[in-house]
Amino acid sequence: MYLIFDTETTGLPKRWDAPYTDVDNWPRVIQIAWQLHDEMGNLIEHKDYLVKPDGFDIPYDAERIHGISTALADQQGVPLEEMLSEFNIALSKAKFVVGQNLKFDLNVTGAEFERTQIANDLQEIPVLDTCTEHTAQLCQIPGGRGGKFKLPTLTELHQFLFNQPFGEAHNATADVEATTRCFLELIRKQQYSKQQLDVADDYFVRFQQQNPAPIRPVGITHINLKKASDQLKESASPELSKQEIKENLEELNEVQFAHLHSHSQFSILQSTASVQDLVKAAAANDMSAVAMTDHANMMGAFHFVKAVKAHNASLVNDDDNELQKKPLKPVIGCEFFVCEDMNDKSHKDNGYQIVLLAKNKNGYLNIAKMSSKAYVDGFYYVPRIDKKLIQEFKEDVIVLTGNMYGEVPSKILNIGENQAEEALLWWKEEFGDDLYVEIMRHGQEDEDRANEVLISLSRKHNIKMVATNNTYYVHKEDANAHDILLCVKDGEKQATPIGRGRGYRYGLPNQEYYYKSATEMKILFKDLPEVILNISEVLDKIEPFELARDVLLPKFDIPEQFLDAQDEHDNEKRGENAYLRHLTYEGAKIRYGEITPEIEERLDFELETIRKTGYPGYFLITWDFIKAARDMDVAVGPGRGSAAGSVVAYCLWITNVDPIHYDLLFERFLNPDRVSMPDIDIDFDDENRYKVMDYVIEKYGASQVAQIITYGTMAAKSSIRDTARALDLPLNEADHIAKLIPDFSKLKKIFALEDNEVRSKFRGEDADMVEELRGIAARSDPAAIPLSSST
Repeated sequence: MYLIFDTETTGLPKRWDAPYTDVDNWPRVIQIAWQLHDEMGNLIEHKDYLVKPDGFDIPYDAERIHGISTALADQQGVPLEEMLSEFNIALSKAKFVVGQNLKFDLNVTGAEFERTQIANDLQEIPVLDTCTEHTAQLCQIPGGRGGKFKLPTLTELHQFLFNQPFGEAHNATADVEATTRCFLELIRKQQYSKQQLDVADDYFVRFQQQNPAPIRPVGITHINLKKASDQLKESASPELSKQEIKENLEELNEVQFAHLHSHSQFSILQSTASVQDLVKAAAANDMSAVAMTDHANMMGAFHFVKAVKAHNASLVNDDDNELQKKPLKPVIGCEFFVCEDMNDKSHKDNGYQIVLLAKNKNGYLNIAKMSSKAYVDGFYYVPRIDKKLIQEFKEDVIVLTGNMYGEVPSKILNIGENQAEEALLWWKEEFGDDLYVEIMRHGQEDEDRANEVLISLSRKHNIKMVATNNTYYVHKEDANAHDILLCVKDGEKQATPIGRGRGYRYGLPNQEYYYKSATEMKILFKDLPEVILNISEVLDKIEPFELARDVLLPKFDIPEQFLDAQDEHDNEKRGENAYLRHLTYEGAKIRYGEITPEIEERLDFELETIRKTGYPGYFLITWDFIKAARDMDVAVGPGRGSAAGSVVAYCLWITNVDPIHYDLLFERFLNPDRVSMPDIDIDFDDENRYKVMDYVIEKYGASQVAQIITYGTMAAKSSIRDTARALDLPLNEADHIAKLIPDFSKLKKIFALEDNEVRSKFRGEDADMVEELRGIAARSDPAAIPLSSST
């Protein structure tokens, strides 16, 4: 007997390689169908069950595929134990279990047997799968891994065998019927060996005699599960009357709005909006605050606060500010990837995307610490944190539940409402009134479905909601340029369709992820005014703070004889200055032999300048680790840049160039009239530089040592070539356009010029090239448009 079966479930497993005994890993079965056929292909029985959900519900993403809602399964489903008992009877009659890509069905059904502790032989019965390398060779569909043919889907196999497609209904009864038909046809065509089927030598002859023509469908009636689910759905809430909408809009008219979920270009290759763009957009829309919540990092925070501060200062100094625009409040945050265990790197777990906002300077420092740990300790595919770390650094932090990849919305869509509610209650337990449920409306079906549950849960548990728009670009017309940027990031072609799985690429589903005006947001949420009103409460909790501060240097331990007790009382640096003078003059004796009045005057001048500017510790620290490097046989360069003009640096063996001999100026390095942090460029050999870093970390502590990150921007010519690749334009055309850009020129400046200004800014051939480039961009060819708008 052949038992052909198929299942529909609540979703996909966390890990495909987990055993079926790991019941937490595998989704729940909500429909099972099977057909039992004798060895000649005759139908013995067919069964189809919906399974009543017990302690779980069916998430939206699963319902969208197979059409089975929680309400339908509740109404028409049977208890799990009853279904498994019936299936066990069928298993007892079967010689083989058969299916299309059956491993998943074996695991989910096996997990259900495991949960109920019902004895069964499912895992012991031999398996015949219609999705194998053999059927791949039969169908010969290109696109498989390693240059092989791809494994056929049920539709593709059905098309090959019967020259007609089968629309995968994701209804287990329909899938079983199609699988059965394909399986029996493969037997008829002798695509299985007698050893595989464990049959006599004359089996295939007898089977063909019994089935001389291609296998026909059994003709079982299939229920349209989606239609049945839709009929059970409660009628939608009555729409608001025109009067109610008018009253809501009047209530919101004077209410200040600000975006709380916005990304800048520091969300690397994911946003086209610069920090300045965000500030200008908020100001142009007369908003009271502007937020920056980049993915996993806080690296734009200093630039962000500086830009907001400059904007506010311009309002004070602007005599033409007739509209009396209010200053902006900077809101610093971060959208983190929150996984189960940030230290577990045995499998990929990018976690959920959660937005954290800083209430004050302390909150900022806590978020910054989490960001650092995400990169240093939690990085695995992406920088990650976990809930344990959040509990440690949650003080003065506000939480937003995030977009559709946030924990609560994601669980609503992919796992179930009960699990989503549990997740929401965890965040409420930790953050109390500082937790806000994000409600987004980008015009997406999945978002609308999640919002229904989010609104219900927030009201049930008295958690306030806020309206957000997940912004990645400023203007709606920037959507195409942003989509190209995502293609550049992932090395994809824009022509590849957006979606999940092989043959698809990542992209935003529509063009609604721009910096919407306050009016647009109020109209969008006119039926839910509280989500706009609550934004003011969030902003009231946030205190502006300054990030600029004096330079902090680790304390350098100097010998006891140079200590000055008075330094402890007035924070002066007499001891450090005395020790630096001692080391300098000892070094000068070795460097010069005789210290002439000229040398002494130069040394005293430099030491006095160092004393006045307050950087003796900087020189001592630098001297110390360079000395340690030489002691460890690490090759040290002679010194580069303006530091070569310092005799003190020369006498400390920080540099090896004599400034007096070469008449170099100290003032280029450290100027008493323009105090700035000294910058000494030091070269260590690549193989041993780690020894110096280890020495510094061990001496001062890991929390006191950092490597400076360097950001590279996309140069104009490479931007053209990258964009052309994403648009799949001919390489020779892309190369021609790129070569029209003069060296060291920026596209933004080129296209900001008036026609009559080109010749005054560029000369000769450069001017000709720029005019040709501007002419290409001005054409109606849409492929040329992103060249001017994306850089």
